[in-house]
Amino acid sequence: MEAVRAAEFINNEMTVMIGGFGGVGNPPSLIREMMESGVGELTLICNDAGFPHIGVGQLVTAKRIKKLIASHIGSNPNAGKQMTDGELEVIFSPQGTLAERIRAGGAGLGGILTDIGAENPIIEAGKKKIEIDGKEYLVEPALTADVSLVFAKKADTLGNLVYDTSARNTNPLVAMAGDITIAEAEEIVEAGELDPEEIVTPGAFVDYIVQSEGVNWTWAWEKK
Repeated sequence: MEAVRAAEFINNEMTVMIGGFGGVGNPPSLIREMMESGVGELTLICNDAGFPHIGVGQLVTAKRIKKLIASHIGSNPNAGKQMTDGELEVIFSPQGTLAERIRAGGAGLGGILTDIGAENPIIEAGKKKIEIDGKEYLVEPALTADVSLVFAKKADTLGNLVYDTSARNTNPLVAMAGDITIAEAEEIVEAGELDPEEIVTPGAFVDYIVQSEGVNWTWAWEKK
């Protein structure tokens, strides 16, 4: 499938989940098509707000996101300004908790229990608590999305995915948690060509595969 066609699955006001960490593992071609399509008013679930012009940060900078669920936004000052100005709703979740909430969504669970923040009045505000063996836990609901977008090093025609080193960050979890999952891959091979031992995401979780056109931004550490 072409990236432009894949982007047609994403409409205004949808919840979209995107894999990656600081741009690494974000699907560049799919994000580019989202930028060009003009889609907006989205709820975005991802690890972070990227950098201003890198990865998901482009969507934030262009004010396509109305609500962001992430572990941090510090690398993108535009996200901080929009939050302060009341233009962007940000819901923070500790990184490990965020990953587990996504995993729970993909596994069909209702949520997770965690003691992280259980004694912090700011974090625990409005959250349900459960006591087990004398210890209190917060109930953190599972996270799912209308559409999940992931980036893989290789995919076969059945949708089995292999990731490249640190790009295997949140992508395997995100791939599980979308009603529709679209995988952008650097290389697409025929079924049977991947070593079963290197497959991380089974094709059962992937609905569509897109050939990547490559990263179209300059990484923060490459700038002089």
